[in-house]
Amino acid sequence: MFKTVVGVEGMACGHCEKHLCDAVMEKFGVKNVTASREKKECEIISENELDETKVREAVESCGFKFLAMKSETYEKKGLFSSLFGR
Repeated sequence: MFKTVVGVEGMACGHCEKHLCDAVMEKFGVKNVTASREKKECEIISENELDETKVREAVESCGFKFLAMKSETYEKKGLFSSLFGR
């Protein structure tokens, strides 16, 4: 799995955040997307690494400015992993 953090400028409200999340979910078929206008970013958890050009297109199709993108491998941790180290 991969965690991709995308810098996004132009979100002004919760509706903007939802609009971006919905567009990313639809374009990439991912189930876990969050957007924050305060942090100016969108975080995407996906099975495969995402193509930067396609992510840029998805962000810009919503009317927002794509700033940057960073991907890293991601391991989903269970509820008790912080307590038991698993």
